[in-house]
Amino acid sequence: MPSPFIAITMGDPAGIGPEIIVKAMGERTVFAQCRPVVLGDEGFLSYTTRWLKAPVTIKRIEGPEHGVFRQGTLNLIPLTDLSSEEVRLGAPQSRGGAAAYRYIERGVELVQRGIVDALVTAPISKEALNAAGYPFPGHTELLAKMTGSEDQVMMLAGPKLRVALVTTHLPLRAVPAALSKERIKRTIEITSHGLKDYWGIQSPQLAVAGLNPHAGEGGLFGFEEQEVIIPAIEECRQGGMAVHGPLAADSLFFHAASGRYDAVISMYHDQGLIPLKLLHFRDAVNITLGLPIIRTSVDHGTGYDIAGLGVADPTSLINAILLAAKMATTRKKRD
Repeated sequence: MPSPFIAITMGDPAGIGPEIIVKAMGERTVFAQCRPVVLGDEGFLSYTTRWLKAPVTIKRIEGPEHGVFRQGTLNLIPLTDLSSEEVRLGAPQSRGGAAAYRYIERGVELVQRGIVDALVTAPISKEALNAAGYPFPGHTELLAKMTGSEDQVMMLAGPKLRVALVTTHLPLRAVPAALSKERIKRTIEITSHGLKDYWGIQSPQLAVAGLNPHAGEGGLFGFEEQEVIIPAIEECRQGGMAVHGPLAADSLFFHAASGRYDAVISMYHDQGLIPLKLLHFRDAVNITLGLPIIRTSVDHGTGYDIAGLGVADPTSLINAILLAAKMATTRKKRD
């Protein structure tokens, strides 16, 4: 089976996207697992290779089939021709947001047409995206719109721990009202199917975190467990899924990281991502499940404060590329 084609979007030109991409294209492990193609801006990437003094050569191509896939070659489908006057390093700007949108748009098109096998995205700025006239809060919502999908689940994964979120970017006080049996059930279902389809786990063991301390302690510390979480779990069990919980979050993540569970279903953002980032601050990958395409991303932002300094760590991007390749290969074998 040939290694999968992976499309990598450059993200916001003013951030660290160009730097981590150039560094990743110098890694032997990337080319051992896949055939990466970058969607971005030649000027910014050429400038980045020069000031980094990176042993990377940029090769302009029209499509993945024209690429030369060896360590140190950055196969680029150029989509913009930005100048340093149009986009300055280190700040969100509308031109940068428009460029980032164009890279994502082409990436989705390539995956949907079957020209590439998966999409990996470098970080974008919500502020720049909105300034460019695209009113989306982030990648997930934008990709959902582009692919016409209704239900998505944000999962973050590292070597020891996988966490899927029922709710994402909400004020903490808004979380209880946002929880419903159907929302929790769909998160469990999408996560279970994703682990089967992309990780090859035949019977995923899922642990569901309670919302309240001690998972509510039988109603002493809250009723969300009895009213929405337990009913969702019961329906998933009736559907044949291996679901455990609701479990007290203060001990659950220790057991999950020790290998007892394949993933944790977390009720809100910080409940799941604090333990995840404690273990995997540099090497975690962001995955969007529920889309009709494979999409992974870095687990960090644009890094405006360090753009152009040469200190950006490419580990998360490298892991995102490798995971996308693994997911694509697993799905091909399944199909």
